[in-house]
Amino acid sequence: MSTDVLTPAPPTTPLRRLGTAGVFLLALGATVLVAAVHLTQGTSSIGALDLLALPFGGDSGNADEAARVLIASRLPRLLAGVCVGVALGVAGALLQSVARNAMAAPDTLAVSSGAYLAVATAAAFGLALPVSVSGGLALVGGLCAAALVLALSAGGRTGTTRLILAGTATSLALSSLTNLVMILFEQETTGLFAWGSGSLVQSDLDAVTQLGPLIAIALAAAVVAGPRLDILGLGDDTATVLGLNVRRLRLWLTLLAVLLAAAAVTIAGPIGFVGLCAPVVVRLLPRSIPGLHRHRMLLPLSGVAGALIMLGSDILLRAVLGAQAGVEVPPGVVTTVIGAAVMIWLARRYRDAGPTRKPPAVRTGGARSRTAFLTVVAVCAALLAGAIVLGLLGGDRWLLTGDVANWLQGRSGRALTYVLDQRWPRVGAAVLAGAALAVAGAAVQAVCRNPLAEPGVLGVTTGAGVGAVALITLAPAAGIWSMSAAAGTGALVAFGLVYGLAWRGGLSSDRLVLIGVAMQAACTAITVLIIVLSDPWNTAKALTWLSGSTYGRVPVQLVPVLLALALVVPLLVWLRRDLDLLSLDEDTPRILGVPLEPVRLGALAGAVLLTSTAVSAVGVVAFVGLVAPHAARALVGAHHARVLPVAALLGAVLVSLADTLGRTVIAPAQVPAGLVTALIGTPYFVYLLWRARA
Repeated sequence: MSTDVLTPAPPTTPLRRLGTAGVFLLALGATVLVAAVHLTQGTSSIGALDLLALPFGGDSGNADEAARVLIASRLPRLLAGVCVGVALGVAGALLQSVARNAMAAPDTLAVSSGAYLAVATAAAFGLALPVSVSGGLALVGGLCAAALVLALSAGGRTGTTRLILAGTATSLALSSLTNLVMILFEQETTGLFAWGSGSLVQSDLDAVTQLGPLIAIALAAAVVAGPRLDILGLGDDTATVLGLNVRRLRLWLTLLAVLLAAAAVTIAGPIGFVGLCAPVVVRLLPRSIPGLHRHRMLLPLSGVAGALIMLGSDILLRAVLGAQAGVEVPPGVVTTVIGAAVMIWLARRYRDAGPTRKPPAVRTGGARSRTAFLTVVAVCAALLAGAIVLGLLGGDRWLLTGDVANWLQGRSGRALTYVLDQRWPRVGAAVLAGAALAVAGAAVQAVCRNPLAEPGVLGVTTGAGVGAVALITLAPAAGIWSMSAAAGTGALVAFGLVYGLAWRGGLSSDRLVLIGVAMQAACTAITVLIIVLSDPWNTAKALTWLSGSTYGRVPVQLVPVLLALALVVPLLVWLRRDLDLLSLDEDTPRILGVPLEPVRLGALAGAVLLTSTAVSAVGVVAFVGLVAPHAARALVGAHHARVLPVAALLGAVLVSLADTLGRTVIAPAQVPAGLVTALIGTPYFVYLLWRARA
């Protein structure tokens, strides 16, 4: 019997009957329709009928007004949205094919963050650069960021979790540098905060007319390279046998993707997750359509999908929040929320190989003697005492230890008493918040079995930030306990969503981290939306809160953190043996009778409480929950009975020193403590990833 008889024919679907060309024409038609709707939106009274009457004359005064609005405002915004969508869609498709990773994109590879830093730095120094030079700077910044992320993640092929963690760490470091630049040069960078989430507001057609042809040429070059990308998808060995220089091809295609992303940033700022969503939408189309998933069709279709997402997000934004929102609110906020949802969907579908779970530094850490442990604790306690004294002495006015001694005895003058009364709550907030974040990080790492996880990576920190910023905006005079409650609610909601979405017949560590990163992005976008809608020009207020600061702290703000530490630390000490077993694997604690889910929930709930109170006290401070527990394990071994106290001491030292450094290095101006910890923590995180890449 012929085998042809046994082979079922592919199902005949409407899309299959259309064919590849028909699908592409259908996508173009949808883009034209969406673009027509986009042109009818705006802050002026010119509507669809006025625009339709333009070709036929009509009332001359009204026609002139409609033409001016169309040419000066609506057409530049439309063309910017199309250019940015096409550029990011094609860039995302290229990066996903090069890395063979569905989560590779200009955002996850920190390309947009690197380009944004370059443009913001030029603005800070008052350089009014032409579009071509600005685009070149963005290209250099994006290329450096992408090279670092790809190097740390072995090209993105060793696992999704490593790629996302490397991109998140690099993005956070670059964003911290950008925020620092904007805080130090507030006047020169006014308006860049909203632009940092992507803005389609265009004053003219210069950027589009200069970079549009470059995007078209890059798209054409990518399409020409399509057959080679198809071969590359068969694997490096196969591609090499078929005559491809794999390394050179990857280099050129990555450069092409970064060029497209840099052009998009130059036009409209870093717009989030379009490069992730557009290729995913195209790849969801049925594979039964001949040629649809080959790169000569996949790449232009991804560009069209990117334009549809970009224009659709802008239409949705103005339809829901009003026409004025199109000027004030960056559409990148909408695309980031949509992209976070897509990333969560991908995380629930894909499983990671998990090489990041136990870096060599953790695997090789042996047991330490009790004497060595006590020595480490004594040294850390001495360092903390020194950091506290330094924090009291340092600032825009340096004091002497004798001044502090007199103040403690109540014998200081009025001026000195005022300075120290203002300074000690800041030192106390830094110490307590650092300890709380470090203990929370140790709990999260044990539950996730991933020493590269932390509360911020799981979205808990930014969730607390959403709650606190919302309360500040709605009720500026709210009290300390209200602030703690709002931050706790935000953290709890974010944690509940992450935990619930990550649960799929069990809790996968990799899935938990990936969904947490998506939640972090969504919460950051919501925070930006709240700030931009309430006080768009107060960049310093926004960045100071989002970067973590102890400025203006009062003693009562320390109480919630102190209570959280008093409640959670004994709980985690009680669970210390269960946490030791939980950090090994999934099966060992079950065999030994550990109630797995109650322990996980208890540890993570404690981490949420600690994180939310720390955020209410000092704002969003990054990487403390990563660096301190990992350094503690390196010093005293992996047993949580020893890790927890040492991590708490190290976290307190780190944030206290970061706060003191931020208050003194450019006094009387101040650098938020969160920026300093991010700049300190990122190199350590990069080191951990580099150690774990083999």
